[in-house]
Amino acid sequence: MRTLIDFAIRTEYSRFKGHRDDLSEIGSQIDWERFRFLEPFLYKNKTSLGGRPNIDIVIMVKMLVLQHWFGLSDPELEWQVADRISFRIFLDTTEVVPDFSTVWLFRERLIKSGRFDDLWRELQRQIDEKGYTVKEGSIQDATFITSDPGQKRKQKDQEGKCKEEDQELKAIGSKQVQEFDKDLLDISNNIINSQEKPMTPYEEPTNEGSWAKKGVKSFFGYKGHILIDTKHHLIRNVKTTTASVHDSQVDLGIEGIPRYSDKGYDGAKTRGYDAAMKKATRGHKLGIRDILRNKRISKKRSHIERCFAVMKRAHKEGHVLVTTVARAGMKFMLNAFVYNMVQLKHLARNPSN
Repeated sequence: MRTLIDFAIRTEYSRFKGHRDDLSEIGSQIDWERFRFLEPFLYKNKTSLGGRPNIDIVIMVKMLVLQHWFGLSDPELEWQVADRISFRIFLDTTEVVPDFSTVWLFRERLIKSGRFDDLWRELQRQIDEKGYTVKEGSIQDATFITSDPGQKRKQKDQEGKCKEEDQELKAIGSKQVQEFDKDLLDISNNIINSQEKPMTPYEEPTNEGSWAKKGVKSFFGYKGHILIDTKHHLIRNVKTTTASVHDSQVDLGIEGIPRYSDKGYDGAKTRGYDAAMKKATRGHKLGIRDILRNKRISKKRSHIERCFAVMKRAHKEGHVLVTTVARAGMKFMLNAFVYNMVQLKHLARNPSN
């Protein structure tokens, strides 16, 4: 015990520890010390030259996990860590916690250095070491992650719409002009030309997301792609793209392992064995064998929908405020990280599964 405060907090925590402390139980599934390899890539330790010592990188990684577990903003995370005993015990510190700007800077360092993929790979190594390797099959699917297009993008879309309306007006006017006398043609053209707006160069959009349509609904933002294994339902691979990228253009399959997917992946190449549902085409209906095959695949791939439901409802992944693919990818990866931690807890409770 370093201080009296440390002793008091841990004593108070021991009073309710038996009342289902999920944080402590789930946190014990991960060897957090193995994430220290990231430190030399993110920090330049200049303590010997009089610089301030770096905050423990394990604490920073755990704070990102807490943030995405409970769907907190940076300021909310700072407040909750300062206020909740269970958060302090999970972080294994009772000292002054990092403020919200430190959390933001750490996340930006992970993104700019490209090391957040190493964070994911280390988690996958620990999952494999626990014996949860992918052997029977995998399931791939994608979901929309909505975002605000930004004021400049909205302005661009509105101006583009006005331009289209002006062109339609000009076409209608030109058609009507042909019915008038030749003497009125010049006058009509002058009226139409006066309605045209001068072309101005558009500013660069403030958001890297893109528009996509599914059915009758349009979405702006990004798309999160995941691959889970069919036995343990752990997420084994993730990727984030703009919303306009088609599902079939992203292959997360594992070599030598069947990849089950919906009809959107029919005909797409994969590193694994293709097990996509067949899609009927015009004039070519599916035969009874393909229909029965689709039903078997649909039943098997339905488990991936639970992953998306948990990530969106429990961890608030359905909408993001970030404006770049890299930042959206970081958030999506951390949500997948948290999902795997919770799933590891369930697997530990039920070893037979």
